[in-house]
Amino acid sequence: MSSEFGSVLRVGIFGESHGRAIGVTMQGLPAGEAVDITALEAFMDRRRPGKSALSTARNEPDRPVFLSGFVDGKTTGSPLTAIIENLDARSRDYSELLDKPRPGHADYTAFVKWGGQADMRGGGHFSGRLTAPLCIAGGIAKQILARRGVFVGAHLAAVAGIQDQAFPQAPTQSLFDEVAVKEFPVLDDAQGKRMQSAILEASHAGDSVGGVIECAAIGIPAGLGGPMFDGVESSLSRAIFGIPAVKGVEFGAGFAAANLRGSENNDPFRIGEDGQVTTITNNAGGILGGITNGQPLVMRVAMKPTPSIAIPQKTVSLSKNENTELIVHGRHDPCVAHRAVPVVEAVTALVLLDIILEEKQEWI
Repeated sequence: MSSEFGSVLRVGIFGESHGRAIGVTMQGLPAGEAVDITALEAFMDRRRPGKSALSTARNEPDRPVFLSGFVDGKTTGSPLTAIIENLDARSRDYSELLDKPRPGHADYTAFVKWGGQADMRGGGHFSGRLTAPLCIAGGIAKQILARRGVFVGAHLAAVAGIQDQAFPQAPTQSLFDEVAVKEFPVLDDAQGKRMQSAILEASHAGDSVGGVIECAAIGIPAGLGGPMFDGVESSLSRAIFGIPAVKGVEFGAGFAAANLRGSENNDPFRIGEDGQVTTITNNAGGILGGITNGQPLVMRVAMKPTPSIAIPQKTVSLSKNENTELIVHGRHDPCVAHRAVPVVEAVTALVLLDIILEEKQEWI
């Protein structure tokens, strides 16, 4: 089983939701890179559970413990490994799921793949819990990129059909920082309140809702990436789909471009005030032919509703080979999208840093 991605910067995630610990190993990090632990923990707190009725009541502090590759506040150049101990697991809530797979979850496919031997307590290795170590790695990558003038930010673009305003064509670091410190990561707080009401309404009904995350990266030079299968879109999509609950990714105008004419979708070129080539619009999302064009990279990520819901669902008994019904117990997110905002930032930063390291950009 491969839970790794990257070329020069190899990121591997390990552990299970209710195991002793979960963790990450990063190979290929440059040596001597400072990591602000306070800033890293603040970044991780953005996805941490147990903070409100909008997320699972599982209360985990999620503080990273570095085992290797990090000494005196700096990377050493050897593989960096960090773990997060699981302190608030309640495995008894999942005993019934060993025989009755949850619709919409990986319980059944994992059972088939590994003959019932996988540790699926709390969702096992398929759980959103595994995004915590992703945020360790991504938080480090964000700090390394920021020192080179590359900034990654995201917001919750939609929940249950309720839309936040979109990022402006030229988002700024200050805008990213403004969203990052909010309790609910939106640009329009009024729309954010409507989203929160929709999440709570679904929760009270024993149900869940999905959402969309918009992510942008600024300061990226033109010329990164490659055609076809080595493109920036290809690399990002592969890694983003590794985030639990992701069901769709689009760049720039995305699927909406299919309804436009070429005269509407094309981004006209111009020479900017700084003498550099720029574009009037950004329907391409900062990527042409798999290669960055110097404009902000913009993508949107669709998250499905949480499969673990309290409403009775039709399923099967694997031991009896018969139809049955399931009511999921335990603590679960009524919506994972708002907690996944920093996770999308993390994976985006890791992919961009990997591409930059691979192409040996002088400014890195």
